[in-house]
Amino acid sequence: MKHYTYKTSGVCSQKIDFDVTDDKKITNIVFLGGCNGNLKAIAKLCEGKDAEEIATILEGNTCGYKGTSCADQLSKAIKEALK
Repeated sequence: MKHYTYKTSGVCSQKIDFDVTDDKKITNIVFLGGCNGNLKAIAKLCEGKDAEEIATILEGNTCGYKGTSCADQLSKAIKEALK
């Protein structure tokens, strides 16, 4: 298992911490800042799921007028971690 920290950009949360298991599942997702309840829900929904599937589902999600969202940033973080 590997731990990753991703510094977000263009959103309210400042960073995302998560782990990727050897079989490419995402666990222990924690957002710093942002919409607490919504981000806890995203973390719960993604817990133990396939990393590529999560990245694909969340990619391109936007928040209000922003061209990104915390979910989209999680997608970017996962893609970076899988490289």
